Parts: sequence; structure tokens; C-alpha cells
Amino acid sequence: MAEKITSHRELLVYKRAFEAACRIQQLSKGFPADERYSLTDQIRRSSRSVCANLAEAWRKRRYQAAFISKLSDAEAEAAETQVWLEFAATFGYLAPDDANALDLAYNEVLRTIVGMISHPETWVIRPKPGELKDESELYGPPF
Repeated sequence: MAEKITSHRELLVYKRAFEAACRIQQLSKGFPADERYSLTDQIRRSSRSVCANLAEAWRKRRYQAAFISKLSDAEAEAAETQVWLEFAATFGYLAPDDANALDLAYNEVLRTIVGMISHPETWVIRPKPGELKDESELYGPPF
């Protein structure tokens, strides 16, 4: 029987995204100074945001819509990070092997996030019988 996950830090997808963001931080130190306020900041921000959104999604598991929304944000940030990686590789700021490894890492992150979005019932916390006052507690407030 698998151990129960108690923190976002225990999620494999979080670990992969965190490792990739740390690698991007390290590699982006070598980007040209004139990219500091554009490509460098953007790729660092989007890669870190994947992790932050996964953490937020984990804490919003009581509300399926909010959980999916934060996962969707993480998915978008991961895809954005891939775009910045493509620019960095095209401009010669990243070695092809580094760019490819990071792109593959984000493909795995994306695949997992999409799987979580497609099967939220696996992740969402379901209240015990009698704990709900009304259905809005299960799905969150209407938008």
C-alpha cells in the first residue's frame, strides 16, 4: 500500500517542477545582461510559478473547481516556460542538451498536471457524510 501524501512537496510532479526551476535558475545566470529584464526574469518567474500553483492547488483540494483552476494555472506556466526555453535555445543562451532535457522535464510535468485535471476525483478531499452544510462547500462558491 502506498504512503499517503500529506504535502505538495511529496508530489512527484512538484519535485520535478522544482528541480527544473532550480536548474533554470542556475543556467540563466549565464544569460546576457541585456536579457535580465526580459527573458531571464520571465523564464525564472514562470518556472517558479509552476511550483507555486501546484502548492496552491494542493491546498485547495476541498473545492474541485478551485483545485482544477490552480492546476490549469500551473499547466499554463509550464507551457510558458517551454516557450522561454525555446527562445533561450534559439538565441544560443542554452546548450542544446540542457534545453532538450528541460523541455522533456516540462513535458512530463505537463503530462502529470493534465492527468490530475482529467481525474480530480483522485485528488479532491471528499467530506465524510454529514460534514457538508450544503453542496457549495464541496465545489466552492459559484463564479
